[in-house]
Amino acid sequence: MVRVRAAKAPDIPRLVEIAGHSVTAARWNQNDYLRLLAPEPLQQRVALVVEDDLEVVGFIVGKQIDRECEIENIAVSGAARRRGLGTRLLGEFLELVRRRGGQEIWLEVRESNLAARALYEKWAFVETGRRKTYYQDPVEDALILRFIFP
Repeated sequence: MVRVRAAKAPDIPRLVEIAGHSVTAARWNQNDYLRLLAPEPLQQRVALVVEDDLEVVGFIVGKQIDRECEIENIAVSGAARRRGLGTRLLGEFLELVRRRGGQEIWLEVRESNLAARALYEKWAFVETGRRKTYYQDPVEDALILRFIFP
């Protein structure tokens, strides 16, 4: 059974593992994840996981300040890809941000990451700019995408 839920501290080792096997995910360590799951009064973190048969197979993390949100990290484990889990995870993330008063969402994506770009396009994210040589290992431009709630 597939379900999406809020990320919790016990999920952190699995999040690190999933991100470690994803060439496009941000490389955060366990302390980075602990900090993002800690309560922060000035910024609101949104961290969700998707489970398949009670196993965490993907996650999404964003930071919402007032009515604007930035997706900071997203990854789905290799075995769980191409099954619609990223679509489900992003859809539930968008709904949560909307319920929390969000009006727009921003993110950067590697220009070569065609699978992620197709996912964001499916949800009506629009390219609004480019950050030259934003990514390292390998060096690559980032496309800036924006979603506005209708």
